[in-house]
Amino acid sequence: MTSKHLTGLLAKDLSDHGSATRTFGERLFQIGFALVQWPWLLKSLYGGTQAEKRALLERVELELDALPHLGSWKADTYLLHRIVDEIEARKPAVVVELGSGATSLVIAKALLLHGGGSLHSYDQHEPFVRQMDAWLDENGLSAAFHYAPLTLRDAAWPGLWYALSHLPPRIDLLVIDGPPWAVHPFARGMAERLFDRITPGGAIMLDDAARPGERVIARRWRKRWKDFDFLFEGGGAKGLLVGRRSADGNHCGA
Repeated sequence: MTSKHLTGLLAKDLSDHGSATRTFGERLFQIGFALVQWPWLLKSLYGGTQAEKRALLERVELELDALPHLGSWKADTYLLHRIVDEIEARKPAVVVELGSGATSLVIAKALLLHGGGSLHSYDQHEPFVRQMDAWLDENGLSAAFHYAPLTLRDAAWPGLWYALSHLPPRIDLLVIDGPPWAVHPFARGMAERLFDRITPGGAIMLDDAARPGERVIARRWRKRWKDFDFLFEGGGAKGLLVGRRSADGNHCGA
């Protein structure tokens, strides 16, 4: 969850937003892992230069104050530019994102400019989901926002996962910017539950891919999903993993 307002260093508390209870072991692992990945967490505070932000907003024809703040838990300009690259080049009909926020605004506008596809966005914070509709409406945009509490578990991954509803059967672009690492450093690995829905030639984009937890996730995905070509990009402050599904769509995954 990110908003157009300034956000702090710590992830938002999950206890008041319908999330299931994490185990003691998961909490302990999170604390220990924070000692390893704190340099990457500090890097996430950097959202890109003002020039990069201005270029992004001009590119998608948004007002210069449409994204007042980037960095902290928000997407950085590198990720946002790469998402627009993908939408411009591939014109996806259906985009799904996990973790609503600045990405939602940019995706919705890029889709409007390039092909008119639809955005389905999921977040674990119910009040924020309602606020997102208003934020996009301020900019003449719309998307399907869904409340997705963190209540599910997966035997293959620790942590909690979204209770997703109204999922489209086919996804051309999947943007993974949640759950927050505070749930569990490996929790985003459960996004592979959606990989079967990715269309041939479709893509996934995993934000924060430079963090140690996401690097573990990437290694496992490469082993389990042989029909995806995964490429790490280190151009931004937080790293980006892009996975492209092969044209025939056959998989050797979970």
